Amino acid sequence: MNRVEIKVCMGTGGIAAGGEAVLSSLDALLKKRSIPFKLDIGCSAHKVGCRGLCARDVLVDVIIDDAKTTYQYVKPDMVERIVQEHIIGGSPVAEWVVTEDYHQFHDKQVKIVLSDCGVIDPEDVDAYIAVGGYEALKKVLTSLSPDETIDIIKRSGLRGRGGAGFPTGLKWELTKKAKGSPKYIICNADEGDPGAFMDRAIIEGNPHSVVEGMIIGAYGIGSHDGYVYIRAEYPLAVKRLDKALKQAREKGFLGSNILGTGFDFDIKIKLGAGAFVCGESTALMFSIEGKRGMPRVTPPRSTEAGLWKKPTCLNNVETFANVPYIVRKGAEWYASFGTEKSKGTKVFAITGKIKNSGLIEVPMGIPLRQIVFDIGGGILNNKAFKAVQIGGPSGGCLPADKLDVSVDFESLKEHGAMVGSGGLVVMDEESCMVDVAKYFTQFTQAESCGKCVPCRIGTKRLLEILERITKGNGRQGDIELLERLSRDVIATSLCGLGQSAPNPILSTIKYFRDEYEAHIRDKRCPAKVCKDLLTFTIIETACTGCGACMRACPSKAITGEKKKPHRIEQSLCIRCGSCFDVCKFKAVNKE
Repeated sequence: MNRVEIKVCMGTGGIAAGGEAVLSSLDALLKKRSIPFKLDIGCSAHKVGCRGLCARDVLVDVIIDDAKTTYQYVKPDMVERIVQEHIIGGSPVAEWVVTEDYHQFHDKQVKIVLSDCGVIDPEDVDAYIAVGGYEALKKVLTSLSPDETIDIIKRSGLRGRGGAGFPTGLKWELTKKAKGSPKYIICNADEGDPGAFMDRAIIEGNPHSVVEGMIIGAYGIGSHDGYVYIRAEYPLAVKRLDKALKQAREKGFLGSNILGTGFDFDIKIKLGAGAFVCGESTALMFSIEGKRGMPRVTPPRSTEAGLWKKPTCLNNVETFANVPYIVRKGAEWYASFGTEKSKGTKVFAITGKIKNSGLIEVPMGIPLRQIVFDIGGGILNNKAFKAVQIGGPSGGCLPADKLDVSVDFESLKEHGAMVGSGGLVVMDEESCMVDVAKYFTQFTQAESCGKCVPCRIGTKRLLEILERITKGNGRQGDIELLERLSRDVIATSLCGLGQSAPNPILSTIKYFRDEYEAHIRDKRCPAKVCKDLLTFTIIETACTGCGACMRACPSKAITGEKKKPHRIEQSLCIRCGSCFDVCKFKAVNKE
């Protein structure tokens, strides 16, 4: 053996699962045994970013002479056996090695942005350089003009990955040609969609790719000042980004006279306070300026009058992270992935009622079915697939008969959904689609900045109607009222938040109208989720009188003698479902 390398997942998911303790145990054990000296080899253990399959954390790679073995669900007390039997003894601990479905999770993925995440130490600039990092920057600064740099991005077909899908190269070109100086370039890392963690994971796993992409963009548009707007709720991402910026300055990639070419550019971090509306470009820029984060009327566009009313180019984390790979490998290489109008790949965070929750990167145009069943592994507990919410609170819910829809900008829009920033929430047969619409409307209503009446009042009225329906007080005509009000909010709201807030409502009505009708007409929730429409009863023939339900009931609504059938007093029942959850004999009926 010549080399042993151990990689421990230390993204947020890995840390939450105990990654720090695993890495600490490895370090301590390697030092205690002085393994490098005993085996006469180089041996190191270090952190890496998100490995993708977060449901299996802590994930640990043991690489011996390029032969890689991946362990899943690793705990500190497993470390000694892995070291003793595998690293020293040469035999992997078979029962802890990832199973075949782990490899299936990765097989249909195409990794560009995530190609080095989970591979390199995100806090080591030399690790990034070793895999080709900053080579693209050297190329553009020494052999390409700003116009040639922009042309590469235009020919690649890269579109903004923050949701709208605007052509990136065109945005750079518009900013470059806009009158006025200085020009600014901003990275939007204010990722606020429920269930979304793509941008956070990219920064945590490979912050230098984002930094390099921003520098290249700045060179293209003629900017000397950049900002990364990132929410303070991402402390690990902020820490690693800050360290990456310091290392880039030390290496001469940031600051004055970058790489001796005469080009000056630097980046500042601006922490956001977690307002979802600050993901909108104009609100974000007001926030950087120290003002309240509220959108403004456009035009003028930000490319003409953005930050401090100067020409400004804003792209999100994933967009910038693509840039170094495009420059290094060529526009044609990148354009070979995806569809005619949606080039390249897209990073998604898949969550919800799915077996393999985590972070994935797939080529644009992949069928939704492949994401859910081939990569995601299907539905938890083998229940029936019902819907997928794609595009975050601004997106739509697609039913089972849309599983073969192509995941790209045009196809999803045609069916009432959107790529969005990349959140993908899977729902099973036990999900109530009226409740889902209510959940996302609660979110957008709470996050509305309140500046324009259609969004401020419209989303509130929409939420009130949905709440009324889920409480059993729905009225005939409510569905039509929701549709009409939704169209009004979309047509008259000031910014993208209001213009897309009704999408979950409209898509659930379109594909699951029967559920709305059941709530309104029959006062029944088919999925048995809306508690105000539920009734819990005890089946006498099944009840053993064990008392578990009585002990669990917070309202003391259950009575009965030991070893005799119990009963629920409906006037006292608060429909919490505790009795249903604890009964081992399936004696509690929920209707």
